Amino acid sequence: RDPGFIASFGLEGVTSLEGYLFPDTYKLIKPSPGEKTILARLVNRALEVYSSLDRGNSDLSRHQVFTLASIVEKETGVPEERDIIAGVFARRLHKGMKLQTDPTVIYGIKDFDGNLTRKHLRTPTPYNTYLIKGLPPGPIASPGQAALEAALYPAETNYLFFVSRKDGTHQFSSTLK
Repeated sequence: RDPGFIASFGLEGVTSLEGYLFPDTYKLIKPSPGEKTILARLVNRALEVYSSLDRGNSDLSRHQVFTLASIVEKETGVPEERDIIAGVFARRLHKGMKLQTDPTVIYGIKDFDGNLTRKHLRTPTPYNTYLIKGLPPGPIASPGQAALEAALYPAETNYLFFVSRKDGTHQFSSTLK
């Protein structure tokens, strides 16, 4: 959360490196190069991967892409659904709907015990997408390349809703019914 360190990566307006610590395999040598050197490698890798991606017609800022991709990363049980889930969120954002995604609510709960309740869904936090419209203020996890790609190239479907099938996959629908 060191503002100067974060700014050294050109991450304007970003208050935390959450979401920018790229999940990858890194070779480290002993003795440890130090925390900031390791963090710098992870952030630089995230920005390198992002820069290598074609942003196509996306009107999302880099921070918004990382935020959306982090939500996709947390919601996805199977890789084949990433772009569909991203498509649901893209449609909801376009229509001005709330994202209503449990992982963002969980992220905003201090000392979450693993049991998401209706009370949690009604508790105001900057990350409670059942109460706020649009994206939360920042990423809730570190997205990989596939999630970043899904955020930039969401599937074009009529889906606005999805629910877990409890086997890692989801049932998608264009209506709440």
